[in-house]
Amino acid sequence: MAELTHFYEYFQPTHYNIYLDINRGTKQFSGRTTITGNAKAEKIALHQKYLEINTITVDGTSVEFTMDNDHDAVRFSVPKTGEVTIIVDYKAPLTDSMMGIYPSYYEVNGEKKQIIGTQFETNFARQAFPGIDEPAAKAKFDLAIKFDEQPGETVLANMPEQKVENGVHYFDTTVRMSTYLVAFAFGDLQSKTTTTKSGVKVGVFGTKAHQAKELDFALDIAKRSIEFYEDFYQTPYPLPHSWQLALPDFSAGAMENWGLVTYREAYLLLDPDNTALEMKQLVATVIAHELAHQWFGDLVTMQWWDDLWLNESFANMMEYVAIDAIQPDWHIWELFQTSDVPSALQRDATDGVQSVHVAVEDPAEIDALFDGAIVYAKGARMLVMVRALLGDDALRKGLKQYFATHQYGNAKGANLWAALADASGMNVGEIMNSWLEQPGYPVVTAAVENGKLTLSQQQFFIGQGQDAGRKWQIPLNSNYAAAPKIMADRQVTLGDYAQLRDENGQPFRLNQGNNSHFIVKYDATLLQDILDHLSDLDAIDQLALLQDQRLLAEGGQISYADVVPLLARFADSHSNVVNAALYQVANNLKKFVTPDSAEEKHLQALFDKLSAAQVARLGWTPQAGESNDDQLTRPYVLSAALYAKNAAAVASAHDLFTANKADLAALPADIRMFVLRNEVKNYGSAERFEQLLTAYRQTSDASYKADIRAALTSTTDPELVQRLISHFEDADTIKPQDLRGWYRGVLANDAGQQAAWDWLRNDWQWLEDTVGGDMEFTTYITVTAGIFHTPERLAEFKAFFEPKLNTPGLTREIKMDIKVIESRVNLIEAEKAAVNQAIAQA
Repeated sequence: MAELTHFYEYFQPTHYNIYLDINRGTKQFSGRTTITGNAKAEKIALHQKYLEINTITVDGTSVEFTMDNDHDAVRFSVPKTGEVTIIVDYKAPLTDSMMGIYPSYYEVNGEKKQIIGTQFETNFARQAFPGIDEPAAKAKFDLAIKFDEQPGETVLANMPEQKVENGVHYFDTTVRMSTYLVAFAFGDLQSKTTTTKSGVKVGVFGTKAHQAKELDFALDIAKRSIEFYEDFYQTPYPLPHSWQLALPDFSAGAMENWGLVTYREAYLLLDPDNTALEMKQLVATVIAHELAHQWFGDLVTMQWWDDLWLNESFANMMEYVAIDAIQPDWHIWELFQTSDVPSALQRDATDGVQSVHVAVEDPAEIDALFDGAIVYAKGARMLVMVRALLGDDALRKGLKQYFATHQYGNAKGANLWAALADASGMNVGEIMNSWLEQPGYPVVTAAVENGKLTLSQQQFFIGQGQDAGRKWQIPLNSNYAAAPKIMADRQVTLGDYAQLRDENGQPFRLNQGNNSHFIVKYDATLLQDILDHLSDLDAIDQLALLQDQRLLAEGGQISYADVVPLLARFADSHSNVVNAALYQVANNLKKFVTPDSAEEKHLQALFDKLSAAQVARLGWTPQAGESNDDQLTRPYVLSAALYAKNAAAVASAHDLFTANKADLAALPADIRMFVLRNEVKNYGSAERFEQLLTAYRQTSDASYKADIRAALTSTTDPELVQRLISHFEDADTIKPQDLRGWYRGVLANDAGQQAAWDWLRNDWQWLEDTVGGDMEFTTYITVTAGIFHTPERLAEFKAFFEPKLNTPGLTREIKMDIKVIESRVNLIEAEKAAVNQAIAQA
């Protein structure tokens, strides 16, 4: 069903008048859409999906039409080319797939309620109204909505409400925009609003299942983010308002609909009095990401979905730029280094990974483009490299020009590079295309050969990889002036090493700040020199050293056994980012040990050794006035101590549970998950299990829900595992949007893995029916591959997924994930004995 021609080539809408009459009781709506536009041919098509079309008139005359459901189309002829007015009368069902127009379900004081919301990205506007549902087909929209309204309900849309007549809500005409950004919602909502310095109304909306104070944090971040972007982009926010709406059911994390941004409740609403700093940072970056899109994505939109990265990579970088400016004490770029960077480096090292820019036509393949590790994280790293090369002054100047040239229109990557090149005088496109169009990234080997310091680049793979001779233009970020700013050649000699070392007075290093998308393999001489001066490295460079050693070990370029003795040298760091990198390596060692074996006891002893001093220093309960680093480090070391089965840590967690069992939600959010998980694993009972499951159903606090999920999925009781899995398809307990986290939790639990894997295979069709139209669907395959590490599981994975290789949207994921598991199985086979010996001696 490849969409080989874009419908926009034949009909170009300029204005939509959309009238919808929505009935929540019958789960049906009827619509009348009037489209004015320019017909370029007499035979045209509009997008539609699941619409039951009654009549189509063109310039007042009824026309015959043909439904082409294979191509999401309705086809008909117009009497003439040029400007025409098309009116389509139709009806359609509300969906329960979190796409199109759909209900969100929630409870207030035991009463079941719903609000209606929309999700039109990537191509689901066609489920709400007929039109040209392609990013380039920008038009203005007039929206009128009637529904089974109850007193006191709120109605929201992209633009302010203009009037209400005979129960119909009319909204102001939008600016010129793409169909996928149209949005509306209605229901029994609460809100808080404020106004920016420039007069933009900002509001946060949520259901009344939440406390009013849960809206405050988001309102503050949203207001300050918009003010920051107006200044940074030197371009005013283009609409009168910016509403942020939390939907109880929402498939993505959030969606940048212009003027009405929608979010999962977990990524907008939070309890300001008891939410971990890490969660506050996550919510803030999600809000800043979506608001970055109001310019980059909404005001200027990609021409077609192959340039999706242009939207997402940029917003991913800007979320950090914005939060760093408005909340500098958070040092938010550290979060980028501990989340986005390792995610990008891990996935991008698998042969077969997509490049950032990918050609795509088939609508079923578009959702597969939303690879968070590549289009979001790797793309953001590329733009961070650009920002470092250009500096903020040139970046801002280029962006201002880009927005001025393309506002209310569409653009391609080349347009952005051209604007930045004009502003900076640097050929940005030439540098970036080596990163954009090629998958993967290089490892730069730094070695002393015949007394000369030499650098060479080659593509880095984890597992088997087909070396295609790729080269990159690499910003080296070296501390030696002899190293070029950009390494474009395969090999470069910097000069006599002894002389360079003497002149510089410090060990040779590359990728300072860890901002460029490559890893470094130092030879023994250079690595030892760095390790001898470890205390001279700042926290990010220590993180980068650990990160690169881990990846080189994963790729078989060095032995994992050689990495193990390094860990203790970092264990007393007070830096959160160093601890994040340290425990990422340590947790990776778990794949080399069999549960409950002598080898695992040695690994637990190593975890105890790594964490003991830090647990003693930090304690279990957060202290008033402690540093952000201490707040963010505590979870790493407590988790390590509990894995080590440290008796004092297990007892402390149990004591905290006992002291707070009357109100577990009130446990400090930083440690609550560890207390609950410890209780389920070490003191569990069916009664306690049901108590927590009931609390999960009843709470509206997303952080508390996540903590309960982590606890319950760790149970070692086979009966309780089965009871959990029996709720996987019970939406009243586990919403489909949250199911992947539950599945992953049980699958990662040795006591639950078989049951979770059996469920996935037996109920795959149910899963496809429930979340199959959703960009999260493929991630069930990804998370499974992230856990499996035995030859038996590899064989089962292949047996189940290989027959699905030709399913549109799944092909790349299945091929890649087979390689991911294969490389892990082979690594364990090759390294297991040496690693376990190193652990025992550590």
